[in-house]
Amino acid sequence: MSEARILYHVTIPRSPIAECEAVTQDIRLLQQVAPGELFHLYPARVPGTRIPRLTWGLTQLPALWRRERSARLHHVFNPDPFPFAVLRLLRRPVVYTVVGGIHADHREMACRLARLAHRILVSSPEDEQRLRGWGIEQAQFIPPAIDASRFSHTPLPPGARLTLLAGSAPWTTGQFTSKGVDALLEAAQRRTDLHLVFLWRGILYEEMMERVQARGLGGRVRVLNERVDVNMLLAEASAAVVLADRSDVVKAYPHSLLESLAAGKPVLVSRAIPMARWVEQAGLGVVVDRVEADCILAAIADLQGRSFSPGALRAAVEGRVTQFQQAHQDIYRSVAEVHPLTKQRT
Repeated sequence: MSEARILYHVTIPRSPIAECEAVTQDIRLLQQVAPGELFHLYPARVPGTRIPRLTWGLTQLPALWRRERSARLHHVFNPDPFPFAVLRLLRRPVVYTVVGGIHADHREMACRLARLAHRILVSSPEDEQRLRGWGIEQAQFIPPAIDASRFSHTPLPPGARLTLLAGSAPWTTGQFTSKGVDALLEAAQRRTDLHLVFLWRGILYEEMMERVQARGLGGRVRVLNERVDVNMLLAEASAAVVLADRSDVVKAYPHSLLESLAAGKPVLVSRAIPMARWVEQAGLGVVVDRVEADCILAAIADLQGRSFSPGALRAAVEGRVTQFQQAHQDIYRSVAEVHPLTKQRT
């Protein structure tokens, strides 16, 4: 769809390593087939702004309108189905990806969003069914994808230490709890053979290191606050882990877990995350019932008692990129044709 440029919008801060974020990786895959510009709707350079979320993007309106002149449509990526006021003021149609899961208490905001977005995309069929059950007919499920060719399987040597690779670092202090960081550290305190490697994003690093040192875990917990070779880290890992106490706290299908599968390593995932159903049904790892140290330790013991085929884990995520790109191209073309260009702003 080379004739239709896209304005891609994200609602994350401009972190020092923002290009490593899962949502920006998704956008890079789409830019390969649907070129366009990345735009940050988040109004501050650090997380935790007190600016009301409803107003995000309003201060950037002049810049948005200038960029609209060369675009056919907007594609917004946000963790939940939030109806930003700025969407009412755009002159091009809007495609909206809900990056996280759809929660029961999202109904009101999702219905308001449905009046602003021409297509609402989700990562699981269950989320599509929930939205359609609320009368949102423009909901559509697109299976997630990563470039699995970047990863290879390296088996652990006999006697290798138990190591979990943890992705989806917190944006705010409150997410140390909601994303299970504190629970993982507690689990490591209680199980002295457990090693943790956290992939960090340049935010709240000092606070994280204080937590690690306060628990006396400096020798068994690494916090990598720079660009890293994830494939190399997965070669040394027993599994990857992502935790959350709600479906909209992290990506519905976290990239770090998909990357672990691409490297032939199993995953630990919270039951609240939509990916958990697939992991459980396909035997790709173990589901953690609650974001608590007891549940994490039980899940680790369960994981260690199972046998996983690296080939089967890899097969679960291979060959998805083309389908992911084509599905979006079809949506862009359909939305642009049904909602043609409006009069240019002057």
